[in-house]
Amino acid sequence: MNYINAFWVGGLICVIGQILIDKTKITSARILVLFVVLGCILGGLNIYDKIIDYAGAGACVPLPGFGNLLANGVKEEIDSEGAIGILTGGLKSASAGISAAVIFSLINALIFDPKEK
Repeated sequence: MNYINAFWVGGLICVIGQILIDKTKITSARILVLFVVLGCILGGLNIYDKIIDYAGAGACVPLPGFGNLLANGVKEEIDSEGAIGILTGGLKSASAGISAAVIFSLINALIFDPKEK
């Protein structure tokens, strides 16, 4: 049942994104930002954690999951370090994913010779 819940929740997030792309004039980059900010807001209100408990990776892996990770990092860092946690918490909690994205992007750029459209 966990796989089914992960599949339909993750799929629903993707469907919402696809509908926004197809039916509105919102650019893909703005939809990406919208999803991350929505994940931050829901994470800050402790709503997204309940979605993750229900759907597992179906809710963690998409963009709102990244926003939730940032929000949770800020909350934890504020509790332990004080106000400076507002600046350091999100990056500290998401540092592994951000580092992997930068490193793999660099490797791909070196191998595949990227070009602008």
